[in-house]
Amino acid sequence: MNERIETTLAGGATVDPELKRLRDSIDNIDAALVHLLAERFKCTQKVGELKARTALPPADPAREAAQIARLRTLAENAQLDPDFAETFLNFIVKEVIRHHEKIRADVRAVGGQTA
Repeated sequence: MNERIETTLAGGATVDPELKRLRDSIDNIDAALVHLLAERFKCTQKVGELKARTALPPADPAREAAQIARLRTLAENAQLDPDFAETFLNFIVKEVIRHHEKIRADVRAVGGQTA
């Protein structure tokens, strides 16, 4: 006899407890990722403000290349597809540069002072 207890989800569907446990774990990891990304963007916001005040360009191709190489190595060590890791980082960097460009434009609009 199967001793596993099924859990009822929305819509009356039943899910194996192991599947529910795994999904709960995924949900927790997703929440952690969102919080980590929020922290990362708080840091990059400050970087963007500093770059704008010191007239540095929003993009830093050398830094970005080093970060990609570093992340690819980390991904390989974690048994994650390095191409996926690079795509993920490129997506984040593109958004960071967009934010930095906006910060620079805002600083220029108010005569070099950040908000």
